[in-house]
Amino acid sequence: MLSAKSLFQEILDHDESFRLFCSIAASGESQGGWENARIAALVPPSERELAPKIARHGADEDKHGRIFNALMRKRGLERVPVPPETDYTMLLERHGIGLAHENLKGDEPLTVPDIVTYLAHSRVTEQRASEQMELLRKHFADHPDLGRAVKMISGDEDNHLAYCHEELLRFARAGHGRVIQHTLRQCALAEIRVYRDVSLAVMSHMGRILGWSRAKSAVLAAGIHGVYAYERAVGWRRMVSLRMPERRDALGGPAAAAPEFA
Repeated sequence: MLSAKSLFQEILDHDESFRLFCSIAASGESQGGWENARIAALVPPSERELAPKIARHGADEDKHGRIFNALMRKRGLERVPVPPETDYTMLLERHGIGLAHENLKGDEPLTVPDIVTYLAHSRVTEQRASEQMELLRKHFADHPDLGRAVKMISGDEDNHLAYCHEELLRFARAGHGRVIQHTLRQCALAEIRVYRDVSLAVMSHMGRILGWSRAKSAVLAAGIHGVYAYERAVGWRRMVSLRMPERRDALGGPAAAAPEFA
């Protein structure tokens, strides 16, 4: 029977599928690290107190990229190029979500609306990341190779999500509430489309590597389309709500060191 655990276990057990999975994950995390580092460097003067938290966010993402690379090295594997159709981060930018990389490469300070846009985008994407890592943590927390990595990354993603909630609520109190809600909705609706497309592309590549039958691939594709239909109808709402998190000042300290993988 197909399940999230059996599907991921199949990917984990095969070197080529595991290498593709980790390469995609490492690339996305590294890109997120670069984006946050640039945003931290370009924070407007009025929001300089936010810069260390944004930098911590970037440091966490960089760490996650290193963890996925280390998991590959432990199995004697090297990264492979990421197929463009599976590049979640770049596809989001192409859809106009978040801050344009062209602007982040310059030296012009960002504006407060830019920071609000960044936080809204992060609130949506960190919701996805937190849920995905929670799923992996549920099934693989005790795995001898993945366990420590999954638990650390899952905790970090929860911290990132808490930070986004807290900072967006602060900006909402400062008068940006209507813009925040509009931006969150835009981001959420774009993200669920990109997530659907990336999921289909990843499953297509995995199917070729693992030799899935047409029937199995069709069932998985139908499941992805079903998730999208639900998210398009009502599921996107979980990505736009704001509430004060239990974890306050979640990014108020230095990033924890990555675990060693012998």
